[in-house]
Parts: sequence; structure tokens; C-alpha cells
Amino acid sequence: MSVLPDEAVFSDFRKQCLSTDNWSSKYDKHGMQVWVHASPPKKGNHVHKIKCKMTIKDVSAATMYDVLHDGQYRKQWDPAMLDSYDIARLSDNADVGYYSWICPKPIKNRDVVSLRSWQVTEDEYIIVNFSVKHPKYPPRSDIVRAMSILTGYLIKPIGPNSCTFIYLSQADPKGSLPKWVGNQASQVLAPRVMKCVHKAGQNYPEWKLQNSPKRKPWLHPDQSTLPTMDPKELSMQRADSLENVDESSKMAAQDSEDSS
Repeated sequence: MSVLPDEAVFSDFRKQCLSTDNWSSKYDKHGMQVWVHASPPKKGNHVHKIKCKMTIKDVSAATMYDVLHDGQYRKQWDPAMLDSYDIARLSDNADVGYYSWICPKPIKNRDVVSLRSWQVTEDEYIIVNFSVKHPKYPPRSDIVRAMSILTGYLIKPIGPNSCTFIYLSQADPKGSLPKWVGNQASQVLAPRVMKCVHKAGQNYPEWKLQNSPKRKPWLHPDQSTLPTMDPKELSMQRADSLENVDESSKMAAQDSEDSS
């Protein structure tokens, strides 16, 4: 069975992005909102589900979409990125890649190997990704392998130079993380990252003029220089096959400060 997402995956992702059921508001300022999903707690369930929405009044949907795809440009604007690279092309609208990010000390840094797929229509841009197992990129000892269940972006134009930008992530960071990490992610880190993405959109047209302006393999698949790979060589990553690292005792003092 192919791991490539079908129409149902895109449809489900869109529905989750636009849904208001069981979402609890954590931040609402300056045209930006952040919610976390209020799912009932289950023993051993560390899945975090967060959604951010931003109304952008000065950048087009097409530009924001390009920003998210342009790996070369990401190095310029993503403050959390440790390392990121594309591994292989799976189809005209899907690839597999590696991404690692910096976590607040003393929590260990995280990484993922994920399948990314995208879809463009007249009135929206969607990018989705989820974790996969790649035979040549097993978990490393120095970084915790996290799991993306379904993460992505829905961008809708509201004018020639404006759009709504929604980021949704359902992920298991692995490990028993202290409560403050989740709180910090929704109330501090998510808005900060959204501001970075917006600024990246504002600066992208000028940057792109100096950096291969005509090269956009996400729009023109024939421009891709990635090696092709049969999607059958990949398998879905299951959370229970990844190591759980207990980091709950880390900075317990911060946890108690958080609740006071």
C-alpha cells in the first residue's frame, strides 16, 4: 500500500483547519490566533495538537506558499531550525525530507523524517506532512526522533496581496515533557514562529530575485534535481516504535513557576 496521501487526507486536513469544535483559545492578538485541541487525556498519550491562524494583509498567498517550499530560503528565516534537507522526490507533488529543530534547554533537540505533499487549486494552497520511516535515516542517538501525525498549512487568498494563513500540527514530541514546554509552545513559540513566517513572506520577493528567481520545482516538477524514490520503500512511522525519553524532571522548577 502506498504511503502517498490521497484526496481524503487533504480533505480531512482542510476540515480540521476550518473546524472550531474542541479547540481551546490560547492566544488572540494582532490578527493572530492560537488554539490547542482539547482532546480527553489518555494514559501514555503525548500527542499535542495546535492550530495557528494569521491574517496577512501585505503578502500574497502565492508568495507565502513559495516561502514554505523554498528550502534554501528557510535557512534565512527559521530560528528553530537545526538542520533541514530534501532526501528524494516521490512524485510531482510529494517528497521526503529531514528536519531537526532546537528545543529549549535542557530538553534534547528533536528531529523528524517526513513525507511532504502539496495541492494547489484556484482558491487555496495546502501542504501536509507526516512521519515516515526511511531505511537510510534511522533515529540518531544525539537527537530525539519525534513524530508528526499530520502537520501542515492551509493558505487562502483574500485579495491579490493578502491571505489567511493556517498552520496545524498534530505531533508526538516523544518523551514525558514537563507541562511548561506545552504551554510555552502554544503561548510563546507558536506566535513567534508565525511572526517569523510573515516577515519571511515580506522579504521573499526581493531575496528570490537574487537567488535563482525562476527556479521553483514545487510549481515546475521538471526543475527538480532530487533523486527519485519509490514510495513503497517508505513505511508509516508509528509512535510506539520510537524511544520515549523521560524529560519530565527537567526544569521542574519552571513547571511550578508556570502554575503559580
